[in-house]
Amino acid sequence: MISSIDCGQCKEMMLYVADKIIESEPYLTEIDSKIGDGDHGTGMKRGFSAVKKELPAYMPKDPEDVLKETGTILLDSMGGASGVLFGTVFISGITKRRSKGTLNLNDFAEIFRTSLTSLKQRGKASVGDKTMVDAYEPAVIALEKAVQEGKTLVHGFSEAAKAAQDGVQYTKTVKARFGRAKYFGEKAIGLQDAGATSIWIIFRSMSEWISKEKEEAAL
Repeated sequence: MISSIDCGQCKEMMLYVADKIIESEPYLTEIDSKIGDGDHGTGMKRGFSAVKKELPAYMPKDPEDVLKETGTILLDSMGGASGVLFGTVFISGITKRRSKGTLNLNDFAEIFRTSLTSLKQRGKASVGDKTMVDAYEPAVIALEKAVQEGKTLVHGFSEAAKAAQDGVQYTKTVKARFGRAKYFGEKAIGLQDAGATSIWIIFRSMSEWISKEKEEAAL
């Protein structure tokens, strides 16, 4: 049973996330080309390719440091609004935390809740605006619910990934209030948001890695 992850495991998990985002570039580009600028996939690939290149040599002092460095690399390499927003996901939640050496489900719930609050303040988006928040907020709520119910780290992230996926599906039902997509009006109905899709892929990838780590620990 894996109840928390340490510094080295956190680094491995983020490198796994990077691989999955890079693999998803064509999918993200296809989504964004329909109602966006068509550059979301290439931007995400650029950011996480930089993570893949720079994170292995980085010597973090704790798992929070891994998340902060991941966000910093994304911020520096992606540029533009996406760099700020996805950097915020990994940076803002840990700036005032005192590390205890490992991260359990409650820690992740707290970290991502704080990041979500910062993200909403910075981007001014809420659930229903057809943005990454539509996937991120349900994922955070799922983590918090899992903590309240005493669920495991594996279960919590599995539920968060499912909630994020449901959030992506929800973006198909609403009009956009931000970015190029808002000019499509009703024509955006039926099409999913690329940023929300990236959030889902991130949580799905973290869930996959944690599940695989559990299986290996059981051997």
